[in-house]
Amino acid sequence: MTDSETTAVATPEGEQPEPSHPWAGLAAEHFRLLRLAPLPVDRHTGARPLRFLQFGRVERHSKEHSLLRLSLQLPGQKVRKEQNVLELWLDHRAKEARFGPDSGLSLEPQNRGLGRFLLAQAAAWAKQHCAHYTLESGPLPSRDALNDEARARRDHCLKAQGLSVDYQENQLKAQYGAPRLSALHSDWNNEKVRFIEQLDAAQMLQQADQNLLEQDAQLRKQHERLEQLKREDGGLRFTIACLVAFCLFQAGLLIWIATH
Repeated sequence: MTDSETTAVATPEGEQPEPSHPWAGLAAEHFRLLRLAPLPVDRHTGARPLRFLQFGRVERHSKEHSLLRLSLQLPGQKVRKEQNVLELWLDHRAKEARFGPDSGLSLEPQNRGLGRFLLAQAAAWAKQHCAHYTLESGPLPSRDALNDEARARRDHCLKAQGLSVDYQENQLKAQYGAPRLSALHSDWNNEKVRFIEQLDAAQMLQQADQNLLEQDAQLRKQHERLEQLKREDGGLRFTIACLVAFCLFQAGLLIWIATH
């Protein structure tokens, strides 16, 4: 899990670059709906309103390797290709596992519990297939530790899922690791991130539509009441104008009588 870098690397003459893995570009095949609970505003990450995301997953297996790729899609919002993706690669020959992508885990929106959720899903899948495999350690991106709160939030997320965090060089560089996949935890904060089944989603839409109809009826009543008040106000203004004119007439008449 390192920061992605764009560098031009010269390939020795007569030597071909290593081809990418055939599974590198797999798209999600199975989807579920996620609900992100509304949370108080964070001074670093900003507002955290109610959100809904699409959770996708795809897996592949062969005699040599297995792959689990998890992804998140936000409606009406585009993210970079390497964002909102977590991979778990298994090497059955060496009995090892590693997380991907190499650019590191980058999530949007931040600070919503999605990191723990993805790690928990990967841990549950790994325990079903190869809990005894060793996990390859890797560096943590420095972009996740720009301040003390961000570093503490990242470390809490990793440790809560059974990963260790080891710092080097005055806590500027860190590595994650775990002895085996069985050490990872498959639970997460269900209050922040929750699966929404189709029937529940349909019920939510139906309830929202009913609320809109009720609000529309209330708005119509308020509009009718406002129009009635406007008519009454117009009548009162006319009456007041007539009374003012009558008073002026009476005053003028009294002045005329007094002077003549």
